[in-house]
Amino acid sequence: MSAEPRINDRIRVPEVRLVGPSGEQVGIVPLAKALELAQEYDLDLVEVAANARPPVCKLMDYGKFKYESAMKAREARKNQAHTVIKEMKLRPKIDPHDYDTKKGHVVRFLKQGDKVKITIMFRGREQSRPELGYRLLQRLAEDVQDLGFVESNPKQDGRNMIMVLGPHKKKTEAMAEARQAQEARKAEAKANPGRSQNAADAPQASAEEPAEA
Repeated sequence: MSAEPRINDRIRVPEVRLVGPSGEQVGIVPLAKALELAQEYDLDLVEVAANARPPVCKLMDYGKFKYESAMKAREARKNQAHTVIKEMKLRPKIDPHDYDTKKGHVVRFLKQGDKVKITIMFRGREQSRPELGYRLLQRLAEDVQDLGFVESNPKQDGRNMIMVLGPHKKKTEAMAEARQAQEARKAEAKANPGRSQNAADAPQASAEEPAEA
């Protein structure tokens, strides 16, 4: 069965409830009169509520309506959020630098609106100290609590301990903010074409040079 509405001479009823081009209510009119008005406005008569009594029809440019509807559907699919679960693996005795690096990745994932599965991997005698993994997961959850929450509490899974963090921000919101930030950067670069080049030409301090006291 076709989902296309009936238009113009495909409409087979004696009268219709007519809606004008701007959404104004014309009222119940004979079908012939509605078709006459459609010709007068150079528009189509489109049946928008076939089950109403009498059916509701609207005067519109049906080709333009179909095109705009297709574009809206395409944009909706483009902006559709797909739930993504990222994974981050840690050791129970991770050193501070590695921890900060891993935490940075978790922060980035949560900002993007993605869930993060945190896996603590135990080896050898570490398996007898599950509290080390539990404390590490608690610490990480507290460090990123502004961006995410514990969706799945820590639980032992063989040699691993797993926790899932969920983002406070929805994926669609994160995508919209990322687009806005990108557009803002483009606008700034366009408004100040010399600034980015000046920044690139400025001498960079060497990481090996000692800081002045």
